[in-house]
Amino acid sequence: MTRFITEDFLLSNEPARRLYHEHAAAMPIFDYHCHLPPGQIATDHRFANLAEIWLAGDHYKWRAMRANGVDERLVTGSADEREKFQAWAQTVPATVGNPLYHWTHLELDRPFGISDVLLDGSTAESVWNRANELLATGEFTARGIMRRMNVRFVCTTDDPLDDLEHHRSLAADASFAVTVLPAFRPDKGIHIEAPDVFRDWVRRLETVVARELHSYDDFIEALVERLDYFHEAGARISDHALQAPVFVISDAAGLQATYRKVRDGGQASIEEAAAFQTDVLLALGRAYAKRGWVMQLHMNALRNNNPRLFAELGPDTGFDSIADEPVAEPLNRLLGELDRSAELPKTILYTLNASKNDVLASTIGNFQDGSVPGKMQFGSAWWFHDQKDGMTKQMVSLANIGLLSRFVGMLTDSRSFLSYTRHDYFRRLLCDLIGGWAQAGEAPRDFRLLGEMVENICWHNARGYFGVPLKEE
Repeated sequence: MTRFITEDFLLSNEPARRLYHEHAAAMPIFDYHCHLPPGQIATDHRFANLAEIWLAGDHYKWRAMRANGVDERLVTGSADEREKFQAWAQTVPATVGNPLYHWTHLELDRPFGISDVLLDGSTAESVWNRANELLATGEFTARGIMRRMNVRFVCTTDDPLDDLEHHRSLAADASFAVTVLPAFRPDKGIHIEAPDVFRDWVRRLETVVARELHSYDDFIEALVERLDYFHEAGARISDHALQAPVFVISDAAGLQATYRKVRDGGQASIEEAAAFQTDVLLALGRAYAKRGWVMQLHMNALRNNNPRLFAELGPDTGFDSIADEPVAEPLNRLLGELDRSAELPKTILYTLNASKNDVLASTIGNFQDGSVPGKMQFGSAWWFHDQKDGMTKQMVSLANIGLLSRFVGMLTDSRSFLSYTRHDYFRRLLCDLIGGWAQAGEAPRDFRLLGEMVENICWHNARGYFGVPLKEE
């Protein structure tokens, strides 16, 4: 069989190949947003088999399997892991044209070195056995895989109520050179429009801070207290999921009334929920700015759209899609309110709706203030768009309207330790884009200039932007 994943995969021109091999390939990985379980890193988890590390929690694969007619028993159900892997292998040939086909074979190539076969139903047994043999060794544990992929920094996604036990353990472990920090993700305390979740979360927050939170001001004070707890543990990054940005101003009495209404068992109106969300984001944004943090806003995801299967399987199981609410006006007003008092933190904006690419690329330019190169960032193509077309569109939009050279680059946004090949995928596309400009005479064939740009986007920009100390420095 002709090898599919070659050393020049996705590199369509000579300048691209030179940029990739001489500048991008060897750069370490700065993964500033992911969903890896910190406990698995802290305990150096050994995976039982390829299904555990590759299929568990991967709603990208689950969606493809369902679309291919695979019964739910073989997706998230009671089938054993070997059966589930066989169902996935039989689905892979149907994913040609989907990024899953690329990701699958990139992940078999690295770290497993399996590049001599294409995964399908007939090769599943061989791939299963070869990968499992490696996973049984000490070099393919959670930490071992991170070392093999040249990972230097990881930021997980953590609820403010987390005690950060695993992060503290990792910080104290001198034997592991990868820096692993938490990110502050207070979504359950912001989305008051989900009253049952909000009430339960605030009750748990009261337990953590050891006092009752009778008022809205008490609630904000407790949130900031947890922010400082994360700060002391080394955290410098927050993350917020917004179906759409909102901007509705309310007075103190209105915010207190909404808070008490929901705490007492009621439901906030749409307007009340928007005002509450606005004020909490403003309060946290100011707190982030004061502490030198980076704020991330992930927007335009419409989640849990299948009521029947949501009731059966719960959230994050593959029933989410792209949202299409307006973004430009409320987002600019939200950022502008923070900037008005010079309390806008470094911010990364992401959209799941590619039609908003130019909106975000133009919005960040409104709030660059010269204090930090690329203070406002248009984040990497996300979720449905972290593929060849989506990544290229995002980078072209940023280049057209802002400065691609100041981009902080790729992240995995994944629950899988095998997803670090997404950085390699991104780097190949980055080099192909810039190399294509050089090939067409749209950029100079100055490989010192272009090579430095590539290295900055792959590593140095993020390293400087987030400003976190790394182990062994």
